[in-house]
Amino acid sequence: MDLLLKEKTAVITGPAKGMGRAISMALAKEGVNLALLGRDMGAIEPVVEDAEHLGVKAKAIKCDVTKGQMVERAIRDVKSWTKKIDILVNVAGGTGPIGKTGLETSETEFDDIIKLNLSGVFSVIREVAPVMKKAGGGKIINIGGTFGMRGRAMRLSYSSSKWGLRGLTKSFALELGRYNINVNLVAPGMVDGPRFREKVVPQVASQFNISEEAAVDKHCEDYALGRISKDQDIADAVIFLASERARQITGVDLPVDGGWAAL
Repeated sequence: MDLLLKEKTAVITGPAKGMGRAISMALAKEGVNLALLGRDMGAIEPVVEDAEHLGVKAKAIKCDVTKGQMVERAIRDVKSWTKKIDILVNVAGGTGPIGKTGLETSETEFDDIIKLNLSGVFSVIREVAPVMKKAGGGKIINIGGTFGMRGRAMRLSYSSSKWGLRGLTKSFALELGRYNINVNLVAPGMVDGPRFREKVVPQVASQFNISEEAAVDKHCEDYALGRISKDQDIADAVIFLASERARQITGVDLPVDGGWAAL
């Protein structure tokens, strides 16, 4: 199926690692030009090179989404590089405290993850949406999480930020729909990768006094499909929602989690 994405332009935050890189490369393979926003320019440059090898234009732009002035400057740089922004994918985010109860979480820890996962997305949309309005439409995809669909003990800060992101997504969908702008959310479950292997698995192994291999199996047992998502699973969902094939879908939470949120 032709997703009708060729020669469109996407802004992607957090594009360098894990699902961010997978999403960037999936869009590049569909012929989408990429403006890649992030803090670690050294990590983004290889993504730029790989995208250009696929025949699309790509540009790395330094941006910390928690700083409003940097976001404003970054989108100004994007507009000087391209005449349009067709797609925005908000990937940049963090996990917050892992293995702490809400009562053990400091005010600073809570505020930091809300600012990154929720306020950061708001800041980027606030700068990009007027560009899309002027052009006659666009697609915005926010990366949420299934802990924002079911509460999760020991992950209060992260869960709160992702619940809030669902509300932000739905409100923007209602406000921007009249301008032909679709706003949706993709909610990954646990995604296999360095963050899962190096942070989550050791914490679960310690909490239940089991091996790390058993901790992975324990996670798999929580999913209807009996397996943990891969980065590419998330990328596949994003490119569909970014495409004209999803023209009539907006305000949706799409879990990509092997069935965890459904159980």
